[in-house]
Amino acid sequence: MLKSMTGFGSGRARVGDEEVSVEARSLNHKFCEVKVRLPRELSALEPALVKQVKDRLARGSVEILVRRQSATVSGNVPTVDVGLAREYARAYKEVAEALGQSTEVAWSQVVNQPGVIRLEEKGVDVESATQATQTALQQALAALETMRNTEGESIHTDLDARMKLIEGWSQEVASLAPRAVSDYQQRLTERVAELARGVAVDPQRLAQEVALFAERTDIAEEVTRLATHLEQFRLLMASPEPVGRRMDFLVQEMHREVNTTGSKSQHAEISARVVSMKAEVERIREQVQNVE
Repeated sequence: MLKSMTGFGSGRARVGDEEVSVEARSLNHKFCEVKVRLPRELSALEPALVKQVKDRLARGSVEILVRRQSATVSGNVPTVDVGLAREYARAYKEVAEALGQSTEVAWSQVVNQPGVIRLEEKGVDVESATQATQTALQQALAALETMRNTEGESIHTDLDARMKLIEGWSQEVASLAPRAVSDYQQRLTERVAELARGVAVDPQRLAQEVALFAERTDIAEEVTRLATHLEQFRLLMASPEPVGRRMDFLVQEMHREVNTTGSKSQHAEISARVVSMKAEVERIREQVQNVE
């Protein structure tokens, strides 16, 4: 089944005090290009996350946004400077001794001094944050792939309908080709008779002209190759592997055969069907640009 390159997915995971959310977005791209936006404290995880994405996705421009949840893993927490507290206690005792006062120091006198207890931002637990990020990313990629698969099914349905149209018109073109030659023979005979004005016309010469016309306008090879390309395209549509780039090549080949058929044809009904086929091939080309 075909897969689209467009999608979105999100995930969230918590390990210990570290909670992380991940969003994954993907758009069309010729190759697999991954951009990761991480909090500064988790920037070292970028190479591993890029590899994690490329292990699951073959094509697409993928953007990964990672957030640490501020409500649970950051903010200010009290930190005690034990060394500074000891220095304050020593200083109190020194002053008390110098003034002949009691040298007993109340703990409240020490902890209320500047710098003994201060608020600092809580540091990241790298190991827990790494596990949470990788888990959340897997969830986001799973949701992303689900959406890409769903859109791929829609693309498959659309391509199948357009392929049937092209196949039908191609068969009609093949059946009209002999008529184009006979119509030309009739027109040529009537025109020569009109110009000859009663003079005998060499039937062999007429036959040669008709044969040359048939050779110049022979589209059997183009019709056969187009049928082959359509068959190969259907096989790709059923493949579980990424096929977008191969489909793009086949669409170019289809366009070439249809275009050549149109340039060879001098029959109005064939030309009309060629125009319709060109339009459908172009619509297929646009859809294929979104296939992984």
